Amino acid sequence: MLRSRSRKPIRADRLRNRRGSCTFVTSVLTAFLVMICVASPGSTANAETLRIGVIADVHAHDLDSPIEGKWMSHTETRLMQFVNAMNGWPADLVVQLGDFVNGWIVLGIDPGDPSRIPGILAWADGLLAAFQGPRLHVLGNHDVYNLDKSQIRTVLGLENTYDSLDANGFHLVILDVQFDEQGDDLSHTYTGVAGFAPGFELQWLREDLAASDLPTVIFVHQRIEAFVEAWGRPLIANAEDLRQILVEDGDVVAVFQGHDHANHHSLMDGIHYVTFEALVDQGTPPSWAAVTLDSSERTLVIEGVGEQESYDFTF
Repeated sequence: MLRSRSRKPIRADRLRNRRGSCTFVTSVLTAFLVMICVASPGSTANAETLRIGVIADVHAHDLDSPIEGKWMSHTETRLMQFVNAMNGWPADLVVQLGDFVNGWIVLGIDPGDPSRIPGILAWADGLLAAFQGPRLHVLGNHDVYNLDKSQIRTVLGLENTYDSLDANGFHLVILDVQFDEQGDDLSHTYTGVAGFAPGFELQWLREDLAASDLPTVIFVHQRIEAFVEAWGRPLIANAEDLRQILVEDGDVVAVFQGHDHANHHSLMDGIHYVTFEALVDQGTPPSWAAVTLDSSERTLVIEGVGEQESYDFTF
């Protein structure tokens, strides 16, 4: 039986400090083909437990946004707090859920030279690379404001913008919904929040999920379950097609999402849809989550830091 229990966020200095064994077998995620973590004496972790650090909406930049309230000039301070906490916990891997870079436009001030945006993305990834383990990247709408996907793949060292891997008894899937409704890559858009998953990605997703019987977690930027009343359509135009694939597979236990800059949880067809708090927002502490998945106990525990809510699910 599914259950969820919301709990108060915890401080970064209270994360459990456990180091254990883990083996990763990936598909074509070139940044980490095979990684083995050696267990320390007395470790309580095992191959059925996976620890993931999750951040959303970093919006790396060298300016602040006075209208949108994004504290982007604090990117280094906030991102390194996350990295240090995840190294100390320690996490087995970290995931950033999109809008890793803000893009050129900053509302309310002169945004300066747009040619510096690729360098800002590379700088932010260099900060995240201080994490002592694999890091996964999800593309957000802001990531394609001033860049194309070829540039992003080059800077971040990605072979594909959607992919999957197996880790410690779980199947992890990264989706890319930064396409227009004709299935073309979004590129240098300068604005826009809508998403779409083209037919070739949906077919890949069906085949990828069918090839695994492990409990599965999906990572995506825009919310799959969100409907925008003002548009009269979902936030991701073909979200219903995506949800149907996830339900039919039967192994998907959770979908982790960003974009909204706010906590949200819903349970639909037995799948937990969790939207994570943004790292960037002004007037709030740095926010992220330490997620523990246990395939033996069939539990999913989200320990929130800052404004991020904490949850405890079974599946």
